[in-house]
Amino acid sequence: MTKLVAVTACPTGIAHTYMAAEALDQAAKGKDIEMKVETQGSVGAENELTAEDIREAHAVILAVDTHVDEERFAGKNIIRVGVSEAIKNADGLIDRAVNMEEKSTEEHDAQVSKQEKGEGKGFYKHLMNGVSFMIPLIVAGGLLMALSFAFGVEDSPEEGTLPFYLNEIGGLAFSMMVPILAGFIAYSISDKPGLAPGLVAGLIADEVGTGFLGGIIGGFLAGYVALAIKKYVKVPKNLEGLMPVLIIPLLATLITGLSLFYFINDPVAAMMTGLENWLESMSGANAILLGLILGGMMAVDMGGPVNKTAYAFASGLLASDLFGPMAAVMAAGMTPPLGVWLATIFVKNKFNREQREAGKAAGVMGISFITEGAIPFAAADPFRVIPAFVIGSATAGALTMAFDVLLRVNHGGVFVLFIGDAVTNVFLYALAIAIGAIVTALLVALFKRKPEQVTEA
Repeated sequence: MTKLVAVTACPTGIAHTYMAAEALDQAAKGKDIEMKVETQGSVGAENELTAEDIREAHAVILAVDTHVDEERFAGKNIIRVGVSEAIKNADGLIDRAVNMEEKSTEEHDAQVSKQEKGEGKGFYKHLMNGVSFMIPLIVAGGLLMALSFAFGVEDSPEEGTLPFYLNEIGGLAFSMMVPILAGFIAYSISDKPGLAPGLVAGLIADEVGTGFLGGIIGGFLAGYVALAIKKYVKVPKNLEGLMPVLIIPLLATLITGLSLFYFINDPVAAMMTGLENWLESMSGANAILLGLILGGMMAVDMGGPVNKTAYAFASGLLASDLFGPMAAVMAAGMTPPLGVWLATIFVKNKFNREQREAGKAAGVMGISFITEGAIPFAAADPFRVIPAFVIGSATAGALTMAFDVLLRVNHGGVFVLFIGDAVTNVFLYALAIAIGAIVTALLVALFKRKPEQVTEA
């Protein structure tokens, strides 16, 4: 029997990771193919592949949007795609993996070379790797700081009190956001030798006030400098063991640090200050327009590059105490699955029985800020459903900015509404989400055809 193995990993490690794994597993079972899928989610690696699993596998599918260790798959046929591709086209990936068995060595090498230059590589993958490691710090730090306000840190700021320590711990978690972002961008580019210079680049960005933008630039600079040193700097064989632990980190940290201080920090700090001033001064139509754009981006591909770009932008701004965009992004991300759930309840004739059952799951995922819960509906009828999602999410995002809602954390869905000071204007925030979901449901009802009329796209 043909045996395949796979790894799935998305930036947040919450939804896409497991949806892709489930899709691959089901597709393999449908084709009577033995398959084992390792998930690298927010809790770490689960269902880990053993050396024996990899040795017996005919091919490997890497459905990942972040950095994963590929050394253990050396010599195997490998397909590299994003997690969205595995969710949408698991059957096609299984077929590709099985057919790779019959390719010659030359064809395999050409295929690998093509994939390395294309799918899953480049700016987006490296950025999302940094974001994936930054997210737990934002969630933990934001919630702890919110709890400190709930316990009255403003009234009892004295050292030694519970509110004081909650605020201190949360603040320390926040202070690590930019260094971790930069460090793991560099790690994604050049592996372990890039981690130290990347972390230092992030610390420099945090110290001089270039924020998440400086961290991103510093992380990429550190990663590519480390990669260049690894590739082009040659040392005697008896010193090769020092390259990853001494020579590369030392030279990359030195070059990156001096480059930041002499050439990069000042213009980036000016850009960041301008961005922060612009966002802080936003009111009225300008704020609503920003919420409209960010909201629409969250629903365009529901967990894909456009969605994650908006999410990363808003998450990065939390380090600069700019909380409005995050509120717009989370509200908009909850809207598609909540809206389609409402549609399956109130316009049942537009959905078959299986879709109505899926709507219940989408509702649960919606309140948890897992936009991917709406993907099955979008995939089944994209040209009618996705516009409804985009308009509904844009509405929710615009309303949160109009209502001046602020959100201190970047995940949690409706559950953060019950934590004091995590969200301001809680009632208006809930109202914005509800209106966005209702708009989505109404537009789905208007645009979508009945099941027997739906054409495959």
